[in-house]
Amino acid sequence: MFAFQTHKYYLSLTKVAYIKESKSVQVTARIFIDDLEAALDKKYNKSFELATKEELEDTDTFINKYVSSLLKITINNKLIPFKYLGKKYETDVIYIFVEIENIDAIKSIEIQNRILLDEFSEQQNIIKLNINDKKKSFILNNDSDKDLLKF
Repeated sequence: MFAFQTHKYYLSLTKVAYIKESKSVQVTARIFIDDLEAALDKKYNKSFELATKEELEDTDTFINKYVSSLLKITINNKLIPFKYLGKKYETDVIYIFVEIENIDAIKSIEIQNRILLDEFSEQQNIIKLNINDKKKSFILNNDSDKDLLKF
């Protein structure tokens, strides 16, 4: 009867890992589908119908554009563009995969994540880093939308 329940919290989880062997930074963002859909619909004035048969054919293009404009990764004091790899739906969550290649070493990494912050004032974006065998987690929100880790 209650196929779609509204969640009462606004949260995303973004995992960032440096893989020394492949010299790449792999990023996985986990976002509630309905929240991302609301943000995309509003920003691009379209009805995306995520995770349904009616989903727009070019949804990946818009997700890439949206995420690229709001997720910024600065490595060794240089803003590095990432490559959008794709998405996967699971129940009420979308996983978005991006990658940065050709990173020889990381001395510092700064993550700015403004995804959904304009859409939901209560939004919190949890970041979990696994860089150079060091793990750090932090929460970003409208008051503090970026954090820096140095090695």
